[in-house]
Amino acid sequence: MSVPSQEALVPAPAASGRKGARQAAGDLPVARVVVDTPLPHLDRPFDYLVPATADAVAVPGCRVRVRFAGRLTDGFLLERVAGSEHRGRLAFLERVISPEPVLTAEIAGLARAVADRYAGTMSDVLRLAIPPRHARVEAEARAPAPVSWEPAPPAEEDRSGWAAYQAGQSFLTALAEGRSPRAVWTALPGASWPEAIAAAARATLASGRGVVIVLPDGKDVAMLAPALGSTPHVAITADLGPAERYRRWLKALRGEIGIVVGNRPAAFAPVASLGLAVIWDDGDDLHADPHAPYPHAREVLALRAHRAQAGLLIGGHARSTEATMLVATGWARSLAPRREEIRARAPRVRPAGDDAELARDEAARAARLPSIAWQALRRGLDSGPVLVQVPRRGYLPALACRTCRGPARCPACRGPLALRGGHAMPYCRWCGRIAGGRRCPSCGDDRIRALIVGARRTAEELGRAFPSFPVKTSGRDGVLAVVGPAPALIVATPGAEPVPEGGYAAVVLLDGWALLGRPDLRAAEEALRRWMNAAALARPGAELVVLADSAVPAVQALLRWDPITFAERELADRAELGFPPAVRMATLTGPAAAVRETLADVALPPQAQVLGPVPVEGEVERAMVRVPRDRGSALARALKAASGARSARKAADTVRVAVDPLDLI
Repeated sequence: MSVPSQEALVPAPAASGRKGARQAAGDLPVARVVVDTPLPHLDRPFDYLVPATADAVAVPGCRVRVRFAGRLTDGFLLERVAGSEHRGRLAFLERVISPEPVLTAEIAGLARAVADRYAGTMSDVLRLAIPPRHARVEAEARAPAPVSWEPAPPAEEDRSGWAAYQAGQSFLTALAEGRSPRAVWTALPGASWPEAIAAAARATLASGRGVVIVLPDGKDVAMLAPALGSTPHVAITADLGPAERYRRWLKALRGEIGIVVGNRPAAFAPVASLGLAVIWDDGDDLHADPHAPYPHAREVLALRAHRAQAGLLIGGHARSTEATMLVATGWARSLAPRREEIRARAPRVRPAGDDAELARDEAARAARLPSIAWQALRRGLDSGPVLVQVPRRGYLPALACRTCRGPARCPACRGPLALRGGHAMPYCRWCGRIAGGRRCPSCGDDRIRALIVGARRTAEELGRAFPSFPVKTSGRDGVLAVVGPAPALIVATPGAEPVPEGGYAAVVLLDGWALLGRPDLRAAEEALRRWMNAAALARPGAELVVLADSAVPAVQALLRWDPITFAERELADRAELGFPPAVRMATLTGPAAAVRETLADVALPPQAQVLGPVPVEGEVERAMVRVPRDRGSALARALKAASGARSARKAADTVRVAVDPLDLI
């Protein structure tokens, strides 16, 4: 592949001796700049001259503006050097946007490593890592001096929280002594995980090192804040405005704070002297970035911990197969609770998947519940709030013909029909049209029935079955953070379960088939993760009913409260079948001709296996490339080179390359 020379990209005269010409800085006159361009074949630093007038402000890590391919383009100054290997003339930096060194050497190296890991470009990663500049915030007065972190031994209450785990106190001691342990932590049932994370953070802070904590959403960040208490920290979340986000990010950059808590972007937070990186519930798909190059926060933190020689803590009530792989390879150690602690804190799980258990009385029939689940809710409401987890949001998100059971579809676009409420007309989920006069094209019947019942319809039915108790919903339209100890019915979608004061008196997990039956490689793993996260909010010994077949391995893991054995079995099955994470997988998605052209161009590593391409939607196709784990870096390089070749040729159609994507349907 021929790469355009720097002369072609930055044509500009060199400094001359004529009057008024710009002069280069006397010391380290060459700046290496990563230019903000998404083109893969230009993913490398470019050299520019530093004007003498900008000598003092053109510092490594600052934002600059340069002329690139005839246009003014933003970039970051990586370093200044004495000379350039480029034999042509160098252009000058147009200007320094801000002298604030926002790109630290550590984050620059991490961004390069993440781009290489995911076959992406460094500029794409930097867009995810560094928030947009806010000039007014930069101009605000700084703290008088960086905060000093005085070494102090962990408090006794911090140590007691980890005593329930094998080697838990040893893990805490290693952090306090300045060492860098790496662990995959299976948390006990209950809402005590924020205190355990806070204890690990304080132990690391006591050793004079910083901490980055990545949580799935704002609700989890709010749960951790009381546990950290007066420990100096900042929370950087999506609900903050751009100015406040940048203000808090600058506190970490300037060394004014030692602990950063936040969502996915916090994995790149510029904490000085990183000693511990924490990710909670790494199986949550919110940790996977939807923007190129589609990195996962767990992999970003693992790369960062390895490069910075820092500790890593991957925690959750369930365990992902990716985390299990880290334990299996010896890269991380397992932190598991003792069985006696599990027995003391776990709820009593009862499956309701057999025909005998599905016999319903009249009251249970009104609530669309088996008798065993209805009775558990009734007993639980005697002493506190109860939780009903429903896999689908909305009212009736899927409909079918009442006679022939065929899916109800829009007469105009053939999209699926749904209902927003009990007195609403069916509407199309694709085009939004009302389909009140539709008839089934197969049998002619105009009547419909529910295929899937959503959370709002479930709440409506439970309200009729339990008229004496309030019914509250928590989901996409509005998430409840907490609920009080008074008896109430809480209907929530997975991930939106509010934290109860004192725990739920009973939990019912509806429609287990909807989670287990998804056409997804991770369906069983994801079902168990969602169930255990909800079950962990129950009181010790509380009744928990799951509507699923007890013979299913995921249900058995919930019954025994044993996510570790389930994850190990899942990993072994995937290794036998050649599925991630036992192998490395990449997908190429785009127009059919472009995907096939890319496959023809790419120089795949040995043992690579191409699956497809197959149609995805319309003219779009997708191909998968599978290689052994030790060939993952070679695969990423090959795909990056193929994308660069298409970019250099100015190919009209784009092929999306995703390495180890979550979605392999």
